Amino acid sequence: MKQLPIFNKHKNMKTTHWLTPNVISQLSIINYQLSIILLSLFFVLPSCRKENSIVAGSGSALSGDSIYFAKGFRIETRDSYTLLTVRNPWKPERELQRFVLVSKSAALPESLPEGILIRTPLERTVSFGSVQCSFLAELDALQTLVGICEPDYINMPFVQNGIRNGKIADVGQAANPDLERIMFVEPEALFTAPVEESGTGQISALGIPSVECVDYMESSPLGRAEWIRFFAPFFEKRGLADSLFAQTVTTYRALQDLTSQFATRPTVFSETIYSGVWWLPGGNSYMAHFFKDAGADYLWKEDTQTGSIGLPFEAVLEKAEKAGYWLIKYNSSTELTLSELVKNYPNYAFFDAYKKGNIYICNTGKSTYYEDLPVHPDYVLKDLVRIFHPEALDGYRPKYYRKIGDY
Repeated sequence: MKQLPIFNKHKNMKTTHWLTPNVISQLSIINYQLSIILLSLFFVLPSCRKENSIVAGSGSALSGDSIYFAKGFRIETRDSYTLLTVRNPWKPERELQRFVLVSKSAALPESLPEGILIRTPLERTVSFGSVQCSFLAELDALQTLVGICEPDYINMPFVQNGIRNGKIADVGQAANPDLERIMFVEPEALFTAPVEESGTGQISALGIPSVECVDYMESSPLGRAEWIRFFAPFFEKRGLADSLFAQTVTTYRALQDLTSQFATRPTVFSETIYSGVWWLPGGNSYMAHFFKDAGADYLWKEDTQTGSIGLPFEAVLEKAEKAGYWLIKYNSSTELTLSELVKNYPNYAFFDAYKKGNIYICNTGKSTYYEDLPVHPDYVLKDLVRIFHPEALDGYRPKYYRKIGDY
C-alpha cells in the first residue's frame, strides 16, 4: 500500500497541503554552576560538535535551529514557515519525511517548498504510543489528544481520565488501529512510531498527516530527549522546549561529571532470557550509553550494535558470571523476588549477582519508567548512579529501580 508521504531527496517529492546529588552537597553546587555555564552555552554559543557537546564556537549568536545531540531531525526556520525534516534512520542518506509548518494565524504563503503542509498549532491529535504522549505532556499539549492507541499501557492520569470520560478515544492497537474511530475524532495529525520502513500502512488511506516519530532510533539518551524540540513546532512551543531540554542537559551532565570522579567502574549486565534467547542492549545502544554515563562498565560495551543483541544463556554466563550488578526490567502486577527469579530459570543461580543479591529490578507496570525515559533521561541516570555509586547520592531514593528481595 502506498505510504503517505515518504520524501526522498533523491526523488521528486509531492507537495501535499493539510489545513486541518562530604558528595551530595557537591552535586548541588555542581548543578548550580553547570546550570549557569551550560545555559549560557546553550543559548549564546553555536554547536561545534553537535552529537557530543555544546561548546563555544566562533562567537556568533546561537541559532534556534541548531541540533546538539539528536541525529534524526533537522529544523529550518524561514520567514513565513518552518521546515521540519526527519532523516531515515535505516537509510541515513535519505529523508523519511518533510513537514512545512505554517501558523494558523498567518496567511498561507503563495510559494512553499515541497513537503507535508500542516497549520499550527495543532489542536486535535492522535498518539500511537506512550512516548509521543510523554513529549506532549512536557509541552503542556496533552489537551490536544482526541485519540490514543493502547491506552492500557500509558501510565498517565490525564490519558486514563480522558478515556473514562470519553474525551479521548481508544483507537485500538498501534499495529492495527481502528480507522473508523480515528476518522470520527477528526484529528489534524497522527503521531506514529514506524518499525523500520513499514511506513504508515493502512492509515495512509485516511488522508491525515502521519508524523513518523523515530526518536527511539537515537543511540544516546540526550539525543532522544532532544526530540522534544522536534515536537515543539507543531504546537508553537519552541521556547518552552528549548528551556526544558537545556535543564535536562544541565542535570544529566552534572551527574556525568559526578561519576567521572570515581576510578572504579563496577561491571553490569541486564535483562533475562526469553524463549531461549537473552536479549541484551547492544554496545552502542541507548542503555549502553546510560551505563557508561552512570559510571558502570557494561560487559558488552565493545559490541557495535545500536539495538539489541540476542545470545544463548551460555554466552551470557561466560561473560557475566562474575559481574557486580544485574539490572532487570519487567512488567507484572506482582513484585519479582529472588526465589521467583530462580524458579523461572534455575541457571540464574550461577551468577554472582544472584548469589550476592546484587540485582536491581524495575517494574515498568507500576512505575512511569517508559513514560519518563525519553524526555527525562536525567531521572533514569540518577537511579543508575545511585545503584552503581551509592556514596555519590547518599540519601537519594531511586524512582524506578529497587534492590530485589526474597519476600
